[in-house]
Amino acid sequence: MATATAGAARPMTGEEKKVIFGSSLGTVFEWYDFYLYGSLAGIIAKQFFAGLDPTSAYIFALLAFAAGFLVRPFGALFFGRLGDMIGRKYTFLVTILIMGASTFIVGILPNYASIGMAAPVILIVLRLLQGLALGGEYGGAATYVAEHAPNGRRGFYTSWIQTTATLGLFLSLIVILLARQFTGKDFDVWGWRIPFLVSILLLAVSVWIRLSMNESPAFQRMKNEGKVSKAPLSESFGQWRNLKIVIIALLGLTAGQAVVWYTGQFYALFFLTNIAKVDATSANLMIAYSLILGTPFFIFFGWLSDKIGRKIIIMAGCLIAAVSYFTVFPAILKAANPALVAAQEKAHVTVVSDAGNCSFQGSPIAREIDFRTSCDIAKRTLAQAYVPYLNQSGAAGSPAKIIIGDKEYTAPTANVAAGGHTFDKESAAAVAAFKKDVGAAVAAAGLAAKADENTMDKTSILMWLVFLVILVTMVYGPIAAILVEMFPTRIRYTSMSLPYHIGNGWFGGLLPTTAFAMIAATGDIYYGLWYPIIVAAMTFVIGMLFVRETKDVDIYAKD
Repeated sequence: MATATAGAARPMTGEEKKVIFGSSLGTVFEWYDFYLYGSLAGIIAKQFFAGLDPTSAYIFALLAFAAGFLVRPFGALFFGRLGDMIGRKYTFLVTILIMGASTFIVGILPNYASIGMAAPVILIVLRLLQGLALGGEYGGAATYVAEHAPNGRRGFYTSWIQTTATLGLFLSLIVILLARQFTGKDFDVWGWRIPFLVSILLLAVSVWIRLSMNESPAFQRMKNEGKVSKAPLSESFGQWRNLKIVIIALLGLTAGQAVVWYTGQFYALFFLTNIAKVDATSANLMIAYSLILGTPFFIFFGWLSDKIGRKIIIMAGCLIAAVSYFTVFPAILKAANPALVAAQEKAHVTVVSDAGNCSFQGSPIAREIDFRTSCDIAKRTLAQAYVPYLNQSGAAGSPAKIIIGDKEYTAPTANVAAGGHTFDKESAAAVAAFKKDVGAAVAAAGLAAKADENTMDKTSILMWLVFLVILVTMVYGPIAAILVEMFPTRIRYTSMSLPYHIGNGWFGGLLPTTAFAMIAATGDIYYGLWYPIIVAAMTFVIGMLFVRETKDVDIYAKD
């Protein structure tokens, strides 16, 4: 306890500041690339998937993006094993080189028009390499910083890593804006490459700093004593006493942390732009402002976790999120677009259909021509416009109808033309006429009203967005410290990386797609919130029952 008190009392040394800064740059890279690819997905679809129709091209661009999330746990296993066998420093030096090089190569990669199918294939390979590298990056950074931190300050030290999402966001926004201004109309042609090329500067600084850093003292001591694990994978996952902790860490910590995090930042942006129909610039600025105001709380809750414990803060964040989302998001919609809310309350939309002819509207790989039945065309028309609707059963075999107020619109059935890439001419004309009629009725009812800057309550929106970000900081600020403290030094890198990346790469990374699928399938614009609510509630229950407090654990004794 005396050691912990002394560590908490003394100021941070210059070497410790360099450790935190050098370790955090990799996470900045992660978010810089994330926002770059997400912001430029439409352009990337045109550049690399031009052989497909526009809708399919965009879907495949998003799937290439998702591929990076899906392979992150495999990167955690591969690089985590190396980190526990050869050391933290050299392993996460390799991960940042792979990650940075992959981002840079996207900037010089020839497009579909130049090299054909090789372009999207190489792009997907680069995304997979980035995902693998990221699987080892965070675990290495968190472990490295925590093992340099004095007892009693690990929460505070590791919380600095968690702030880098904000820096990555602003860095990407600034570089994109400057590139747009510099290249003008040529941005969509070649100017989009500049933000990817600029990443080489960030990589050079990161590598230079990391080369000058020393190995973590905990690993170095273990190596000197000959206690380095020879088989960290089998020790971590082949022995029940360790595997049990990995499962608890996933279900009782990182799954809930991930969905709260992605809901508070990425789903909130999706909700503002698509559901509330706020223009993209205003929505991005409000999200950016909320991050500016909320980011200091990462440090605050990391510091607080050293005082009162990690578990209580993370569990509180999950619980508050689970019970508040159905209040927060309707409030955001009302503040952002009161005219739309009034229209939704006045003009109810109903789809009357034979359920047997309805497909799953939320399929992420379906193309327009995959929805050919009357029911599918009716629901797809409303889902693409994010118009909420009620479902009502119709007679078996009857065509689907959309009812808006006192008007009815019968949806056609479509046939695919020879070759299978489009509807035949007659079907295409019928579907287009149906969509035009429904679109006019939706507009007349006010259900497509864009958010009006003059009626928007930006103060209230910002207040709710900051609230969501604070929940993010509660669950994310202390997470690195508690994961490090749950596992012994000899298998720490491997053991903590896997639950973190399954939680954040799968539970969190797939949240936007899953939530959209749930909305599209039901017609309820709030239905997608059930996903983060259920996962956060599950984590709260499992965490309260099985996760133990770790703030007073001596990680140097866990060899």
